[in-house]
Amino acid sequence: MSTTGAAADPLAALGELPGVAESVESVRKSVDRVYGHRVMRRRSNAVTSEAALRGARGSAALSGADWALEEVRRRTDFSGQDGDDEARAVGAALRLTAEAGQLLSIWRQSPLRVLARLHLVAAGSDDARVGRPRQDGETVDEPLVELPLPGAAEVAGRLDGLSDLIIKGSSAPALVTAAVVHGELLALRPFGFHNGLVARAAERIVLIGSGLDPKSVCPAEVGHAELGRAAYLAALDGYASGTPEGMSAWITHCGRAIELGARESTAVCEALQRGAA
Repeated sequence: MSTTGAAADPLAALGELPGVAESVESVRKSVDRVYGHRVMRRRSNAVTSEAALRGARGSAALSGADWALEEVRRRTDFSGQDGDDEARAVGAALRLTAEAGQLLSIWRQSPLRVLARLHLVAAGSDDARVGRPRQDGETVDEPLVELPLPGAAEVAGRLDGLSDLIIKGSSAPALVTAAVVHGELLALRPFGFHNGLVARAAERIVLIGSGLDPKSVCPAEVGHAELGRAAYLAALDGYASGTPEGMSAWITHCGRAIELGARESTAVCEALQRGAA
C-alpha cells in the first residue's frame, strides 16, 4: 500500500469503500456474540487457549501444513529435525500465537521491531536472514504466494510507510487496519521465509490491541483457512492491485475470516458449557 500523496488518514479512507462499512458492522456483531456468551464470564482463559491452538493450526494450514487439530494438540516435537517442513511450520505458528499477546505495548511505538521479533520467533534458528528485511539478491521461500516480488528498496520504503501509519494512529476500524497490515506484509514478503505466518500474527496483534478482540478469542486464521487457500490468494490479488474494488474485496474477505473465527469460538463456548471440551 503506497502512502505517497495519500490523504492524512488513508486507512480511514479505506473504511469508506463500498461494502467495507457493512463488513465492519457484521464483524462487530459476531465478536460481540462471543464476548456475550455466558461461558466467557467464567472460563474466558480456556476459550482464549483453545482459540490460540485453532488459530495456529489455521495459519499453518495456509502455509502448507494442513494438519488435523488433534494432531497439533497431540504432538510435542515440532523441530522438523528430520526434514519435516510441515512440522516446522506448525511449530512456528504455535510460537507466534503464544508471542503475539506479549508484544502489544511495543507495536504502537515500534511496529518494525515487533515484526523483526515475530520473524525471529517463527524461524527458531540462527539463519543470517532472520529478523531483518531481505536484501537485494536474496530469494524468498514463500511458494504459495505468486505475486511479483518487490525489490529490497521498495520493501524498505513501504515498511517505513506502514510503520508510520501504525505509529500515527488512525480513526479507521480495526478490521481495516488489520487487513492492511496483513495484506501489505504478504504482498511485500519482507523476510526470506515465514512471511505468511508473520503477516497473520501481525493481523492478530492489531485485532487484540485495537480492543476489537482483547482476549484473542476470534481467530481470523481459522476463518482464512476455512475459506480456503484459493479464495485467500484471490483476495490478496485484489489487495495487490491497489484498486478500490480490490482493496474492498480483501478487507471484506478478512472480515469474513474474523466472523468465522468468532463462530468457531462460539462453538467452543457451547462445548465448554456442555462439559464436552
